[in-house]
Amino acid sequence: MSSRQPEVLWAQRSEKIYLTISLPDAKDVTLKCEGDGVFNFSAVGVQGDSFTFTLQLYGNISPERCKTSVGLRNILCSIQKEQKGWWPRLLKSEEKPAPYLKVDWNKWCDEDDEESSDSDDDVEYTGEDDESSDDGGMLYLPDLEKARGN
Repeated sequence: MSSRQPEVLWAQRSEKIYLTISLPDAKDVTLKCEGDGVFNFSAVGVQGDSFTFTLQLYGNISPERCKTSVGLRNILCSIQKEQKGWWPRLLKSEEKPAPYLKVDWNKWCDEDDEESSDSDDDVEYTGEDDESSDDGGMLYLPDLEKARGN
């Protein structure tokens, strides 16, 4: 019995990765998150086919804080990153990801969007902005940052 890959949609926030595994009516769903970023999935599809895949994620994760909810159409996984921060890509390997991995544009949120949606909370900036100064020619106004807080 050969194993197949379900379609996997992914999106990230600064502290988590969301995986949506498209597999209607899945049974025997098994997920394993390992601290070094290995994510194993297996399930049985509605036709009795077995679906499995393993992802070597870009960074380390907190296995005990990975959550899963199995729905009728898909399986949602929320994977907690060990360290807050944006990953340049989902997987450790720089090769083009497998065709079954796709970006989940519905859940996707750009770094800038996330910051602007948090801005009501008067976020303390702790020098993490150094990273965002090279964000691809975005207009960056360090003087405003200084004027705002220091």
